[in-house]
Amino acid sequence: MIRNDDPALANLGSSDEWIRSRTGIECRRWVEPGISTGDLAVEAGRAALQSAGDPVVDLVVLATTTPDHHSPATAPWVAAQLGLGTLPAFDVAAACSGFTYGLAVGDAWIRSGMAEGVLVLAAETLSTITDPSDRGTAVVFADGAGAVVLRSGEQGEPGAVQATCLGSDGTQKDLAVVEAGGSRRPDHGGVASEAERCLRMQGPHMFAHAVRRMTEVSRELLERAGWPVDSIGAFIGHQANQRILDKVADLVGVPDASRFGNIHRVGNTSSASIPLVMDDLVKAQAVAPGTRTLLTAFGGGAVWGAVALSWPDLKPARR
Repeated sequence: MIRNDDPALANLGSSDEWIRSRTGIECRRWVEPGISTGDLAVEAGRAALQSAGDPVVDLVVLATTTPDHHSPATAPWVAAQLGLGTLPAFDVAAACSGFTYGLAVGDAWIRSGMAEGVLVLAAETLSTITDPSDRGTAVVFADGAGAVVLRSGEQGEPGAVQATCLGSDGTQKDLAVVEAGGSRRPDHGGVASEAERCLRMQGPHMFAHAVRRMTEVSRELLERAGWPVDSIGAFIGHQANQRILDKVADLVGVPDASRFGNIHRVGNTSSASIPLVMDDLVKAQAVAPGTRTLLTAFGGGAVWGAVALSWPDLKPARR
């Protein structure tokens, strides 16, 4: 656990009060050397499968910005480690919106009849692409993983996905970007600077776009689902910044009692943030099964997404 006053952040000139007031973050987790995104995804997948009663899975979708390798994808290795055999498995690169994209993919496969069960994972090791000298990212980003199992079922039962809504705007690709290392800017000789090999974010612009898009997609989703905002009992936004979360919830009209999060103790874990909040709520049995739930996210790319579902009837995994 890395607290705001940890020596790892001491060279940034940011006090605990400065970080809390601007982000809402008190501490975050970074992986130990040698631990990969795939390793975190395997642990999250095991817990999700156990919680779901070890169901049949026909597809594995892994949302991540920090795959184990540029190639191959990480999802097939995760599926193999989980003992799921030779089923289809692929990565989804949708930045902080990855979990909503993964849910939309899994939902579509089930609705089309291509799958009966889908394991949706979101895992990140953002500490591996964060410049420790960059105050704009080092105090924000963290590591973590979460997962859920989707299965075919009845529309009215707890856990049913009611609607999904996704969007993107590639003209805003520079809001959060790793400049070097891809095909547009290869770094074969390793000459790129650390700044060019790490994630850079345009903080103020990201804030404005996140508020706008998360608000818009949430309103569109509620209209698509036919849900009035006062019927929402659980609102979980991507845990990017507490001020963003508060602003979006205010604009959408979600009451304080229905807002849930954990950014204060885990930081911004990108695609993993929403399932990590969901895991906390399942462990605490804080949301009643069947409660109307709104998930919403925005990430670099720019991409955004929202999902309407009824809260599942789950017991915490034993692990």
